[in-house]
Amino acid sequence: MAGHSAAAIAHAGNNPFLRIVAMISTLAGWCSAAMVVAAVVITCQMIFVRLVLNASTVWQTEAVIYLVIAATLVGLPYVQRLRGHVNVDLFPLSLAPRPRFLMACLTLSLSILIVAMLLFYGFEYWYLAWSRGWTSDTVWGVKLWIPYLAIPVGFGLFLLQLVADLVAVVTGVDKPFGLEDK
Repeated sequence: MAGHSAAAIAHAGNNPFLRIVAMISTLAGWCSAAMVVAAVVITCQMIFVRLVLNASTVWQTEAVIYLVIAATLVGLPYVQRLRGHVNVDLFPLSLAPRPRFLMACLTLSLSILIVAMLLFYGFEYWYLAWSRGWTSDTVWGVKLWIPYLAIPVGFGLFLLQLVADLVAVVTGVDKPFGLEDK
């Protein structure tokens, strides 16, 4: 967490739920980083096999694609915890504390609703791939439920972090949008 100020990280206080969600989001961030590192190592191996050994690659490109997509989805809760998503805080900055609180509750609630829908349909898509035994149309023929699992896992963890952010704002553990009162 080096490089992030304390104000930029969602607070957990002494709330056990918020602390557990923070730990889960941090673990998801580490897993996401590990997937990116694995993708880089596989890419280097693929370049070596193609250029030095003059051989073809079978699984590397597909694995890298799946790893990067999974890293993006699984990393969502960690980025949310660090408040790293793109935001424009000009409007919340101009609001008084009470309207800022209401706006934070509204935006978090809408975000929870949207991510819950993505989780529902993502789970449904993953379940279809699993129950029907879908495989990729490549030589590797990976069972698609494996990479598709990143969809419900990523959105599920993201939803959990958004709920924790809403709880933190409602209980006063964290300030709306991480902004101090004027």
